[in-house]
Amino acid sequence: MQNRFKTTIDLTARARRTEKEHEARTHFPPPDPPLPNATKDTLSPAVRSACDAAGWPALMPVQSTAIPYVLDGRDLIVQSRTGSGKTGAFILPFFDLLDASQSVTQALVLTPTRELARQIFEEFVRMNAQGTLTGALVYGGVGYEEQIKQLRAGAHLVVGTPGRILDHLQRRTFTLSRLSVLVLDEADEMLSLGFMPDMQVLQRYLPPARQSYMFSATMPPKVRVLGRMFLNAPAFLGLSEDQISVETIRHWYCRVDQIGKSRALIRLLEVEDPSSAIVFANTRTEVSFVASFLRNYGFAAAAMSGKLTQQMRERAMQRLKTGRLRILVATDVAARGIDISQLSHVIQYDVPQNMEMYIHRTGRTARAGRTGTAITLATFDDVQHLGAIARYYALDMEKRPLPTEREATERIVERTTEALEGVLANKTRLDRERLTRFIPLVQSLAQEKPALLAMLLDELHQRHSRGARNTGQKGRHGRRKAQS
Repeated sequence: MQNRFKTTIDLTARARRTEKEHEARTHFPPPDPPLPNATKDTLSPAVRSACDAAGWPALMPVQSTAIPYVLDGRDLIVQSRTGSGKTGAFILPFFDLLDASQSVTQALVLTPTRELARQIFEEFVRMNAQGTLTGALVYGGVGYEEQIKQLRAGAHLVVGTPGRILDHLQRRTFTLSRLSVLVLDEADEMLSLGFMPDMQVLQRYLPPARQSYMFSATMPPKVRVLGRMFLNAPAFLGLSEDQISVETIRHWYCRVDQIGKSRALIRLLEVEDPSSAIVFANTRTEVSFVASFLRNYGFAAAAMSGKLTQQMRERAMQRLKTGRLRILVATDVAARGIDISQLSHVIQYDVPQNMEMYIHRTGRTARAGRTGTAITLATFDDVQHLGAIARYYALDMEKRPLPTEREATERIVERTTEALEGVLANKTRLDRERLTRFIPLVQSLAQEKPALLAMLLDELHQRHSRGARNTGQKGRHGRRKAQS
């Protein structure tokens, strides 16, 4: 009995030591010594000019707080919600920190998605109205030529996604040997999307002497570990800790006509490309129709309504959690008790009949410190009710235009091209040699029978985009081994 009691004490003590060690590894102190907040008047003429070009009459809170530390050269982790002006917090200091006379890459901003990369680059272009700095936008799914041209010209700032950046580094299109500033934006999303293998390889190309910054809407332990990997003794600025439960969900809606709602849903899914999503409808009949429509269009979708047995519900849930199912179409009753920590999107095919249900539905995403997106398809009659919900819960709900067929096609082409590039990258030299025999046939089909090539590309798109996700993502370090 005494030995058992002693063992329990030892295990408890060991658990406490492990907990303290974990806390020490993932805890970041506030800046020491602290610096006073910046104002527009305290900025240099170059930074103030960039601020004016962006159309900001004054600095936003995250900019005012973070910019002094960036200009002071301190590594920093900033927790700030999406839409708070954090892009300006790291782009504005570049106009002081980068040497415009040196045509080499001095700053690198890594983002998890091409959409965010575009957004950041557009902000940079707007701030860079006087053309003092040069930049390059680099992401997969598009051609290399323009990117190579900009990189070889010595773009001062490169904004891009890890995979394509790593491709260029391995091709020796550009170098990071003179890099002075590294920024990881939306680091929580970068981890949740499985970029760690690429990030670990990319780390080898980074010079040890540099300033590094990480911006994240949430700060779960894994993000803190990423901070230890890429930053040197970083300080922590928490600017959104008291708003996480609401602010990590992006709320927006599209105006649609009732008769075209199912087609509108297809375009949204093609543009958003959710890793996993729940689509809510108000009736079992609607749930059955939407799920069938999505499956007929090629999506891995399933219906969940009150008619299903508990065993059938659990099976559908397990498929969604493991990535074998991307879209679950459900009623409110059937969705009770659903808890999927990695659900990226909630789409409301029908506006809920009461306000409280809106919060229950959208709360299915952004679990466990992650971010999420809540989209509503609203008819003319729904808009007023949706506005009342937004006002009642103080939600920042944005109205966006429904994606056009052209926009959906462009996104599909980008993703399909990126998937093809990924497949080709894993081919050995012998594989590539064997492929050359088909090039004349491809050229002939492109001229005479393009529908045959389109059929093959559609099948690839079905497997890589609309179907179930492959959760075991492979980094480019695996393909280098295959090529050697």
